[in-house]
Amino acid sequence: MKKKIALVTGANRGIGEKISIELISLNIFVIGTSTTKKGVEIIKKNLQNNGTGILINFLKISTIKKKIKKLINEFKKIDIFIHNSGIINDKLLITMKNSEWNNVININLSSIFYITKIILIPMIKQKYGRIIIISSLVSHMGQVGQTNYAASKAGLIGFSKSLALEVASKGITVNLVSPGYIITDMTKKILSFNKKKILKKIPMGIFGKTKDIAYVVSFLSSEKSSYITGQNIHVNGGMYIDLAT
Repeated sequence: MKKKIALVTGANRGIGEKISIELISLNIFVIGTSTTKKGVEIIKKNLQNNGTGILINFLKISTIKKKIKKLINEFKKIDIFIHNSGIINDKLLITMKNSEWNNVININLSSIFYITKIILIPMIKQKYGRIIIISSLVSHMGQVGQTNYAASKAGLIGFSKSLALEVASKGITVNLVSPGYIITDMTKKILSFNKKKILKKIPMGIFGKTKDIAYVVSFLSSEKSSYITGQNIHVNGGMYIDLAT
C-alpha cells in the first residue's frame, strides 16, 4: 500500500475511536482492534474503505502474537502504532483480587511488549516508525482505588522512554500522551457524579474531549514530529504541570 498504515488498539470507542477517525482524515489506512465482535463492526463502520477492524483478546498472549504476525504478513508493515487499549478495575488494594490486578496489568501494559516486538522488525528495516502510547495523569498523581491502573500506566512511561533510546537511530520515534479527565463513555458517570469537585482541580475549569487527545496523537504520527522522541505530553487543562528542567 502507498498509504501509511496505522494500528490503533481499542479503536471502537472513546479516545481510540476519535484517534482513528482523525488519522484517516490524514489519508492514513487504520487497522483498529477491539475485544468484541460488536466493537469490530463499529470500527469498520467508522473507517469504511479507509481501514478495517480486527478482534484481539489482549489476555491471550498466543492470540496477540498470531493476530499481529498475520497483519504483518498481509500488509508487510505497520508505520504507526498507537497503544490505546486499556481497562479499569478499581478497588482498594487491601480488597483487590489477584485477577483484578493481573487483568489490568496484562491488558494495559504487558500487551504492548508482545505487539511492539513484532511490529518493530519491519519498522527497523524501513528505518521509519511512529509509536505513540496513551498513558494517564494517574500515573503521575495516583488515585485512590487505582493501584493496578496507575502501575500499568506508569509502566508504560518507563517502557516508552527506554524503547525510544533503543530505536532512536533507526528513524523510529516513541512518545506518550497522558490524558487528564477526558469525557468518554467510560468516564462519563464518574465525571458527572464528582463534577464540581474535579473541576476545582482543573485550572482551565473544563473537562477534556477525545479530540484533544486525537489532535496530539495526529501530530506525533506526522513528519512534523520527526525530531521528538522519548517525550510524555500531558493533556489535562493544567491539572498537572511537569516542573522538571
